[in-house]
Amino acid sequence: MHIAVGSDHRGLELKQSVIRLITDAGHSHQDFGTNTTESVDYPDIARKVAGAVASGSFEGGILICDTGIGMSIAANKVKGIRAALCYDAFCARRARQHNDANILCLAAQKAGAVTGIIDAFFSTDFEGGRHEQRLNKIKALEC
Repeated sequence: MHIAVGSDHRGLELKQSVIRLITDAGHSHQDFGTNTTESVDYPDIARKVAGAVASGSFEGGILICDTGIGMSIAANKVKGIRAALCYDAFCARRARQHNDANILCLAAQKAGAVTGIIDAFFSTDFEGGRHEQRLNKIKALEC
């Protein structure tokens, strides 16, 4: 998979670990920043990653901030994006199976569980079926 990755300054350290994890798993990536601990506005990074995923240039994305909440909110403003904030592997699997999530949002504060979360998210397929109807309703909400 080709994965778009980004973080704000609070997620920088975890982002560096995530890049190692996804590279070790055989995925390619592009880092959309930030690359310093100087304060940045997370919506700017979310827009870059979400835009890249929505364009079809990447098969998925990962966004990281202190709690993951801001990145999730910002990324979900981009048409075609279904960003899911996941604190454990179960939620990551369900985000893919039931919602066809295409961006995984992570909390820098929950760094300990990241390996399992990333593996679950990128190794799980959308189930379709009854979930397709619900996904279509979500897509209809996009203006």
